[in-house]
Amino acid sequence: MAQMKTKPNGPVAAAFLAAGIGTFALGLFTTGAAAFDGVASALRWSTPVGPLSGKSTLAVIVWLAAWVVLGPLWRTREVRFASIYRWTLVLVALGLLLTFPPFFEAFE
Repeated sequence: MAQMKTKPNGPVAAAFLAAGIGTFALGLFTTGAAAFDGVASALRWSTPVGPLSGKSTLAVIVWLAAWVVLGPLWRTREVRFASIYRWTLVLVALGLLLTFPPFFEAFE
């Protein structure tokens, strides 16, 4: 029976973790804009859209930067995927909490 050659899971783990980092960044920007008027002003890149324009754009930049850094670092590595998956779930959960209106409105 021929053995199948497997690819390392590093690139997939990098994509997962980068998604978690991007989600958490969006939560931080959302809560930061609610808590501090200066942050909200700085994130208002488009007047009709308001601070959402800066929040979403910066979150995408953070996600992409994390993926660009982690992808090549882990391209040939086999990583502990269960650990990366748990960290991703924690970051996504925190990001969702930070974008939940009753939570971030408490800081206004």
